Amino acid sequence: MIRVVVVDDEALIRSGFQHILNASDGIETVAAVTGAEALASVRTLQPDVVLLDIRMPDVDGLSVLEGIRKLATPPVVAMLTTFDADEYVTEALRRGASGFLLKDTDPERLGDLVRALAGGETVLSSSVTRTVIDGYLDAGADALALKAVEGLTQREREVLVLLADGLSNREIGERLYLSAGTVKDHVSAILTKLDVASRIQAALTAERAGLLR
Repeated sequence: MIRVVVVDDEALIRSGFQHILNASDGIETVAAVTGAEALASVRTLQPDVVLLDIRMPDVDGLSVLEGIRKLATPPVVAMLTTFDADEYVTEALRRGASGFLLKDTDPERLGDLVRALAGGETVLSSSVTRTVIDGYLDAGADALALKAVEGLTQREREVLVLLADGLSNREIGERLYLSAGTVKDHVSAILTKLDVASRIQAALTAERAGLLR
């Protein structure tokens, strides 16, 4: 059972996420709290995944994220926002967030996204992926990473393009008629060949190489 804590300043958002997740197989929302209650709840309940609002009136979401990441055994944290161009996107990811989701994410996808987070994947809504890539592009291109794309197979390039669009391993498998395990192997090979540490950096390399145009 994947244990989730939802943190948001709006009671309606908290109850909505709690209802959707509790109806998903293998997921339990163990707490739905405000920002002020977040650290204590995470420390006590030790969830697997935290869905954390990045903009709250009572406490800064980035500060809560930083506090969670300092715990001895921190859970996976995905940031929630209503803005697909939130200026805090790249900063949250630099501070250790494993994902960034819009609050209007399709309810039918939410359970799968949480499972992906619990499985160690980076999860980004597709429009947020564009914002992240733009933010990293401002920092300058890496010519060595660009050249590495030439070493990918055709199938790996197809996986990379879908990965850069924010799809999970399962969703990529459905598009390409591959098992999730096979997709996972392709993703591992892609990260190794591109010499990058995360799916986000791989998505950036895909953009630099012109694969997303």
